Amino acid sequence: MKTITQVAVLAVLGGLGAGWHYYGEQFGLKPPLELLGLQGAGPQGGGRGGGSSGPVGVIVQAVRVAPVVERVESVGTVRAREAVTITSKVAGIVERIGFTEGERVEAGSTLVQLDAAALRAELDQARALLDDARNQLDRARRLQPGATIAAQRLETLEALSRQAEGRVRQAEARLEELRVNAPFAGRVGLRQVSPGALIQPGTPITTLDDTARVRVEFSIPEVYLARIHAGSGVTARSAAYGARRFEGQVAVIDTRIDPATRSVRVISEFDNADEALRPGLFLTIELVLEEREHALLVAEEAIDPVGDRAYVFVVRDGRARRQEVKLGLRLPGEVEIREGLNAGEPVVVRGIQRLRNDVPVRVTETLTRPTS
Repeated sequence: MKTITQVAVLAVLGGLGAGWHYYGEQFGLKPPLELLGLQGAGPQGGGRGGGSSGPVGVIVQAVRVAPVVERVESVGTVRAREAVTITSKVAGIVERIGFTEGERVEAGSTLVQLDAAALRAELDQARALLDDARNQLDRARRLQPGATIAAQRLETLEALSRQAEGRVRQAEARLEELRVNAPFAGRVGLRQVSPGALIQPGTPITTLDDTARVRVEFSIPEVYLARIHAGSGVTARSAAYGARRFEGQVAVIDTRIDPATRSVRVISEFDNADEALRPGLFLTIELVLEEREHALLVAEEAIDPVGDRAYVFVVRDGRARRQEVKLGLRLPGEVEIREGLNAGEPVVVRGIQRLRNDVPVRVTETLTRPTS
């Protein structure tokens, strides 16, 4: 029975000690051994603060200043800045193909010429009628000063001349429709028609993409909406290009948030002089949320978390001062401190398990670089 009683007392003391470690220091409570009048008892009478054993030996590192970039990651697909499927407005037989698959063409270049023999003959006839109408009108106008000609006859000749001009313009427009031109400069895709083929209006001939500058569309969670704007930096990478990184900028942010995914669509633009980014290419996107040139960083092992709060031990006047801090971005082996510390302050990175607030310490080593 005596043994059971002793075990029970030890368990209670252990529970009190654990509870004080997490909550007692926040409110200035005394350690449980002091409350029971047992402080200093036994060979470890100094407890977690060192006590009669003297200052606690610790390793420190100064709070360092370095630039950090906060990013959010997403995925997107490359799209050409301008893209179109080339088709014909009218039916006709392909007379000539004016492009090579995959080549770059200029705006206005003739891509396909349809058979125009019948329309050329019609245009020649319209021009001949126009010449005849103009000649008759000129003769009538020259006779008018010295000879009498009915005003109605002159008006009729003028009307015939205008009609002939209209027929010429109509034939020229129809002839132009038989020539399929590039609407903008870009690179043509695969050819889908052959010379001699009869095509109908809307029949795909090829594709045309302007890829000198491309667009990448992606989505980000709505919680980041207030932190992005047109001009924000975007970095993209693709498995097809290994370690290569492509740099772009946010061009447009959608005015609406998707209620199903709680995300917002973002369109970014990338210069693509070498046309490495092809339409349809899958990319991993990193969007820059904020760049801080003078961020404060400490080693990750210096952080002493308690619930939803975080603390560090700062060495001031030979004592470990427990300081609450606000954390920011997490980096490999380091954590950004947004509030609570100043640059250059010595922070305990090893030995915090033996510390409590205001305990005397002895610095055994000062690290000069990140511990990771």
